[in-house]
Amino acid sequence: MDEPRWLSEDEQTSWRQLAMLMTLLPPALDAQLQRDSDLTHFGYWVMAMLSERPERSLRMSDLAARASASPSRVSHVVARLEKNGWVRRARSDRDGRSNLAELTDAGYRKVVEAAPGHVERVRDLVLDALTSTQVQQMGEICGALLRRIDPDGRMGTRPLTD
Repeated sequence: MDEPRWLSEDEQTSWRQLAMLMTLLPPALDAQLQRDSDLTHFGYWVMAMLSERPERSLRMSDLAARASASPSRVSHVVARLEKNGWVRRARSDRDGRSNLAELTDAGYRKVVEAAPGHVERVRDLVLDALTSTQVQQMGEICGALLRRIDPDGRMGTRPLTD
Protein backbone atom coordinates (compact mmCIF):
# COMPACT_ATOMS: atom_id res chain seq x y z
CA MET A 1 0.00 0.00 0.00
CA ASP A 2 1.32 3.44 -0.88
CA GLU A 3 2.20 5.91 1.83
CA PRO A 4 -0.40 8.71 2.09
CA ARG A 5 0.65 12.01 0.56
CA TRP A 6 0.47 13.99 3.82
CA LEU A 7 -0.05 17.73 3.66
CA SER A 8 2.92 20.00 4.17
CA GLU A 9 2.60 22.67 6.82
CA ASP A 10 1.76 25.29 4.17
CA GLU A 11 -0.77 22.97 2.52
CA GLN A 12 -2.34 22.17 5.88
CA THR A 13 -2.68 25.88 6.70
CA SER A 14 -4.22 26.66 3.30
CA TRP A 15 -6.59 23.71 3.47
CA ARG A 16 -7.79 24.62 6.95
CA GLN A 17 -8.34 28.24 5.90
CA LEU A 18 -10.46 27.06 2.95
CA ALA A 19 -12.39 24.61 5.13
CA MET A 20 -13.14 27.36 7.66
CA LEU A 21 -14.28 29.68 4.87
CA MET A 22 -16.60 26.99 3.47
CA THR A 23 -18.06 26.57 6.95
CA LEU A 24 -18.44 30.23 7.95
CA LEU A 25 -19.38 32.03 4.73
CA PRO A 26 -22.72 30.33 3.91
CA PRO A 27 -24.35 31.08 7.28
CA ALA A 28 -23.07 34.68 7.16
CA LEU A 29 -24.71 35.18 3.76
CA ASP A 30 -27.81 33.34 4.93
CA ALA A 31 -28.19 35.53 8.03
CA GLN A 32 -28.19 38.75 6.00
CA LEU A 33 -30.77 37.47 3.51
CA GLN A 34 -33.03 36.09 6.24
CA ARG A 35 -32.82 39.29 8.26
CA ASP A 36 -33.31 41.71 5.38
CA SER A 37 -35.43 39.75 2.90
CA ASP A 38 -36.94 36.72 4.66
CA LEU A 39 -35.03 34.45 2.24
CA THR A 40 -32.48 31.74 2.74
CA HIS A 41 -29.28 32.01 0.73
CA PHE A 42 -30.25 28.88 -1.20
CA GLY A 43 -33.74 30.25 -1.89
CA TYR A 44 -32.20 33.48 -3.17
CA TRP A 45 -29.73 31.48 -5.28
CA VAL A 46 -32.57 29.49 -6.90
CA MET A 47 -34.60 32.63 -7.59
CA ALA A 48 -31.54 34.40 -9.01
CA MET A 49 -30.90 31.46 -11.36
CA LEU A 50 -34.47 31.75 -12.62
CA SER A 51 -34.32 35.53 -12.92
CA GLU A 52 -31.40 35.29 -15.34
CA ARG A 53 -33.13 32.90 -17.76
CA PRO A 54 -35.35 33.71 -20.72
CA GLU A 55 -38.96 33.67 -19.57
CA ARG A 56 -37.58 33.32 -16.01
CA SER A 57 -38.01 29.54 -16.03
CA LEU A 58 -35.96 26.36 -16.05
CA ARG A 59 -36.68 22.66 -16.02
CA MET A 60 -36.43 21.47 -12.43
CA SER A 61 -33.58 19.11 -13.33
CA ASP A 62 -31.62 21.95 -14.98
CA LEU A 63 -32.28 24.19 -11.99
CA ALA A 64 -30.91 21.50 -9.68
CA ALA A 65 -27.78 21.22 -11.82
CA ARG A 66 -27.25 24.99 -11.95
CA ALA A 67 -27.80 25.29 -8.20
CA SER A 68 -25.38 22.39 -7.56
CA ALA A 69 -28.04 20.67 -5.48
CA SER A 70 -30.00 17.47 -5.46
CA PRO A 71 -33.37 17.45 -7.22
CA SER A 72 -35.07 16.79 -3.86
CA ARG A 73 -33.41 19.82 -2.25
CA VAL A 74 -34.47 22.04 -5.16
CA SER A 75 -37.99 20.61 -5.07
CA HIS A 76 -38.20 21.36 -1.34
CA VAL A 77 -37.03 24.97 -1.71
CA VAL A 78 -39.26 25.54 -4.75
CA ALA A 79 -42.23 24.32 -2.69
CA ARG A 80 -41.40 26.88 0.02
CA LEU A 81 -40.94 29.65 -2.55
CA GLU A 82 -44.21 28.61 -4.19
CA LYS A 83 -46.06 29.06 -0.87
CA ASN A 84 -44.85 32.68 -0.85
CA GLY A 85 -46.01 33.22 -4.42
CA TRP A 86 -42.47 33.79 -5.70
CA VAL A 87 -42.17 30.67 -7.86
CA ARG A 88 -44.69 28.40 -9.54
CA ARG A 89 -44.33 24.93 -11.00
CA ALA A 90 -45.76 24.05 -14.37
CA ARG A 91 -45.55 21.37 -17.03
CA SER A 92 -43.35 22.15 -20.00
CA ASP A 93 -45.24 23.19 -23.14
CA ARG A 94 -42.47 21.60 -25.20
CA ASP A 95 -42.75 17.99 -24.09
CA GLY A 96 -45.55 17.94 -21.51
CA ARG A 97 -43.41 15.75 -19.24
CA SER A 98 -40.81 18.08 -17.78
CA ASN A 99 -41.61 20.14 -14.74
CA LEU A 100 -40.61 23.79 -14.89
CA ALA A 101 -39.92 26.22 -12.11
CA GLU A 102 -41.05 29.70 -13.11
CA LEU A 103 -40.23 32.89 -11.26
CA THR A 104 -43.41 34.91 -10.80
CA ASP A 105 -43.54 38.70 -11.12
CA ALA A 106 -43.66 38.87 -7.31
CA GLY A 107 -40.62 36.59 -7.16
CA TYR A 108 -38.73 38.75 -9.62
CA ARG A 109 -39.51 41.83 -7.51
CA LYS A 110 -38.30 39.93 -4.43
CA VAL A 111 -34.96 39.08 -6.07
CA VAL A 112 -34.52 42.65 -7.28
CA GLU A 113 -35.33 43.93 -3.76
CA ALA A 114 -32.94 41.46 -2.08
CA ALA A 115 -30.03 41.85 -4.51
CA PRO A 116 -28.52 45.14 -3.26
CA GLY A 117 -28.19 43.93 0.34
CA HIS A 118 -26.85 40.57 -0.76
CA VAL A 119 -24.28 42.11 -3.09
CA GLU A 120 -23.19 44.49 -0.35
CA ARG A 121 -22.72 41.56 2.04
CA VAL A 122 -20.71 39.63 -0.59
CA ARG A 123 -18.53 42.71 -1.09
CA ASP A 124 -18.13 43.22 2.66
CA LEU A 125 -17.26 39.61 3.49
CA VAL A 126 -15.29 38.60 0.40
CA LEU A 127 -14.45 41.05 -2.35
CA ASP A 128 -13.45 44.11 -0.32
CA ALA A 129 -10.88 42.00 1.54
CA LEU A 130 -9.04 41.29 -1.73
CA THR A 131 -7.15 43.26 -4.35
CA SER A 132 -8.45 43.16 -7.92
CA THR A 133 -5.59 40.78 -8.76
CA GLN A 134 -6.63 38.49 -5.89
CA VAL A 135 -10.26 38.55 -7.10
CA GLN A 136 -9.08 37.41 -10.53
CA GLN A 137 -6.87 34.75 -8.94
CA MET A 138 -9.76 33.57 -6.77
CA GLY A 139 -11.86 33.10 -9.91
CA GLU A 140 -9.07 31.13 -11.56
CA ILE A 141 -8.48 29.00 -8.47
CA CYS A 142 -12.17 28.27 -7.99
CA GLY A 143 -12.50 27.42 -11.69
CA ALA A 144 -9.59 24.98 -11.47
CA LEU A 145 -11.07 23.30 -8.39
CA LEU A 146 -14.53 23.09 -9.93
CA ARG A 147 -13.14 21.53 -13.11
CA ARG A 148 -11.37 18.93 -10.93
CA ILE A 149 -14.47 18.15 -8.87
CA ASP A 150 -16.89 18.24 -11.81
CA PRO A 151 -14.94 17.76 -15.06
CA ASP A 152 -18.08 17.22 -17.16
CA GLY A 153 -20.09 20.04 -15.58
CA ARG A 154 -22.80 17.57 -14.52
CA MET A 155 -23.10 19.02 -11.02
CA GLY A 156 -23.90 22.49 -12.27
CA THR A 157 -20.37 23.92 -12.40
CA ARG A 158 -20.66 24.97 -16.04
CA PRO A 159 -20.75 28.73 -16.61
CA LEU A 160 -23.88 30.42 -15.32
CA THR A 161 -24.24 32.51 -18.48
CA ASP A 162 -24.89 29.69 -20.99
